[in-house]
Amino acid sequence: MIKNYLKIAIRNFWRHKVFTLINVTGLSVGIAACLVIYLLVQHDFTFDKFEKDGDRIYRVVTDFNFEGSLAHNPGVSGPLPWVVKDQVTGLEVSASVFHMTPPDVFIQRAGGAPVKFKQQQDVAFVDGNYFQLLQYKWLAGSPKTALNEPDHVVLTSDQAAVYFPGLSYDQVMGKTVIYDTIKTSVSGIVAPIRDNTDFTFHDFVSYQTAFAHMSWRMQLQLHNWGGHNPMRQFFVKLSPGASAARLQDQLNAMLKKNDKQKPGRTQALALQPLSKIHFDANYGGIANWETANVTTLYYLLGIALFLLLCGCINFINLTTAQSTQRAREIGVRKTMGSTRLQLIGQFLAETWLTTLLAVIAAAALTPVILRLFAGFIPQGIKLDLFAQPGIILFLLGLSIVVSLLSGFYPAVILSGYKPVAVLKNQVAGGKGSRNDWMRKSLIVTQFVIAQFFIIATVMVSKQIYYAVNKNLGFKKEGIVMIASPFKNINPKANVVLLNQFRAIPEVQMASMGNDAPSSGNPNSTEAHFFNGKKEIVTEDLNEKFGDENYIKLYHIKLLAGRNLRQGDAGKAFLINDTYAKILGFQSPQQAVGKNIEKFNGDTRMQIIGVVSDFHQESLHAAVAPLAIMTSADPGVSSTFHIALKPGTGSNWHTAITAMQQDWKQAYPNDDFEYHFVDESIASMYSAEENTVTLLKWATGLSILISCLGLLGLAIFTTSQRTKEIGVRKVLGATVTQIVSLLSREIVWLVLLAFVIVVPIGWLALNKWMETFADRTTISWWIFAGGGVLMLATSILTSAFQTIKAARANPVNSLRSE
Repeated sequence: MIKNYLKIAIRNFWRHKVFTLINVTGLSVGIAACLVIYLLVQHDFTFDKFEKDGDRIYRVVTDFNFEGSLAHNPGVSGPLPWVVKDQVTGLEVSASVFHMTPPDVFIQRAGGAPVKFKQQQDVAFVDGNYFQLLQYKWLAGSPKTALNEPDHVVLTSDQAAVYFPGLSYDQVMGKTVIYDTIKTSVSGIVAPIRDNTDFTFHDFVSYQTAFAHMSWRMQLQLHNWGGHNPMRQFFVKLSPGASAARLQDQLNAMLKKNDKQKPGRTQALALQPLSKIHFDANYGGIANWETANVTTLYYLLGIALFLLLCGCINFINLTTAQSTQRAREIGVRKTMGSTRLQLIGQFLAETWLTTLLAVIAAAALTPVILRLFAGFIPQGIKLDLFAQPGIILFLLGLSIVVSLLSGFYPAVILSGYKPVAVLKNQVAGGKGSRNDWMRKSLIVTQFVIAQFFIIATVMVSKQIYYAVNKNLGFKKEGIVMIASPFKNINPKANVVLLNQFRAIPEVQMASMGNDAPSSGNPNSTEAHFFNGKKEIVTEDLNEKFGDENYIKLYHIKLLAGRNLRQGDAGKAFLINDTYAKILGFQSPQQAVGKNIEKFNGDTRMQIIGVVSDFHQESLHAAVAPLAIMTSADPGVSSTFHIALKPGTGSNWHTAITAMQQDWKQAYPNDDFEYHFVDESIASMYSAEENTVTLLKWATGLSILISCLGLLGLAIFTTSQRTKEIGVRKVLGATVTQIVSLLSREIVWLVLLAFVIVVPIGWLALNKWMETFADRTTISWWIFAGGGVLMLATSILTSAFQTIKAARANPVNSLRSE
């Protein structure tokens, strides 16, 4: 029976090759999208699932409340980990991790100078309990003793091969590894974690090493309960049966005992489950701060399901449209004794075979999609059917679901025909029938999906264009930023370098400071102002540092007062208009000369001027209160800001080349790295750019699938109405009139879809736009343009077939009458 089903299905495919190709193409695109989304979701949801007893592992994090303003930190105060070990019950293991600022690593090799590995990522101080918290495979050394002593380091086998190529594990043991100035000895080698994990460290320096070196010991803040560093993280593993809530209460009781809470400002410790770390942007990841966005995954899933739905709609429409052609076959089969259940089984088998072809095509298409979206798909995601048996099960399950979704309704309709009516050619499948209304409804659904993608693509692109090209309140074009080497700042060399940059003919102005006016990570502090009646406390006063040329270089308008001077460091600063209004001043002039009594602690600062507002972050954030000041600390104002004279790209290239030559004289061992301010600002919207790219592809694919289905229906409809068209031509109808007649229905369907999609699109886009504090308007022409584009595309898709039918010789169509 199954063999017979397959034989009939193959004959039917061959007889209707165009319809089969349309069905397979539509389904393969939808299935490929689902497969890519499956790979993404599987990648993110399998993070840190390999740890033994992972459900008992937590990260201790800190939550702050500043008079209703919430803040979160993945780190804890310095003394906490060491007190916990003695005063808290219910713990099986606790481990401290201090993520080092990327150090330069030096390896002494035989017969030559030390080899330098610049700014190595994922290097951390860890205590000996770290390897009890996580189960690594030890290739050399012992987890019990490897990190018990200072100046010891454990390496992963991959990192050992980088530092000491060609040496065996035993030969690597005892070798010297220097981190900046800290000299360590290799005491162990472990196999790296190959599973998806946020624990990506590969150099594990003993925590005792930090204790032994004063510069690092100060950063540990072992006696400061009020200091929190996100680089200093603390993990615990509960004893079997222990309560996480009870442990959290013990931790907070300990914190309250040792750190007196200030009025209006509270902090509390919380236990973050290991399974939540990868998705919680409030605290960030472990070795790096990147987290997966669950909302984005849901968006991707929605797009994949919509594309798959479009493919299924094509199948349902084309199958039910061809129902009259297979009606006589069904009648004969029923007369010969076939039951309805057998017929349903046959049609579902045909659907499954079509889906199987689509799955094969999707598997071939998926690697291409992964390469196209390589820019924002996490590294390591690939399609390997033999190494990932779960994918085969997913595709098998998906093929069954798609077969039922696409084939069940047509199978029920086709198997329900009555033999007597069929053999008398009395099958109802034309205009006004139930099948006809179902086809129209499904076509409208396709048009709604396609138009929604068009509208969303245009609106998101419009907002990005608005954000990138908006006047942010300062000049951003033609300005280069060069940061001094973090670990090797030379104040005297910077003064010389600044003067050398100013002497370059293509340079208009140069300044020293820290961040650009708009950056992704503004620093902030607390400030107290007494107006004579009450104290005004500003918890998050953003800080910018620059010299007297800073606001001139960026064309920041001075509304009142004077500019910064070199002697203002630690005494006076500029504020923006927003902060002046928060302090209660009616005009900028009123603020000049007033004092901020407590700034960043107990420092008294005078307001010497007020500048106009400008955006300090992306347009997602509103303009915040701001202070601009000079600094006597060379580590703070260590970034060069260079405004280039207007000119061609070749002139700028000449200027940058000259800067590089001057840089190498001041910092011969450090790389020359620069970036343009406008490019840095544009990079703040990389997530939105990725969304636009995704929407463009989704729009194109949804239109393609919809048009393929429309073309198939046009082919079928014109073939069914061939005699009607012939009669109309004999009676005098022109080609234009016939094309208009055949296209009228499409126009009404597109217009109906437009009416449906407008409120849906407006609500969705308005919700998305609320994530921006400063946003463009949702224009009417975006919706109108989407409708016109869909209408034009639909008419053009069917035009080829309708014009061909309208131009056909009526003699041929009426020959048999």
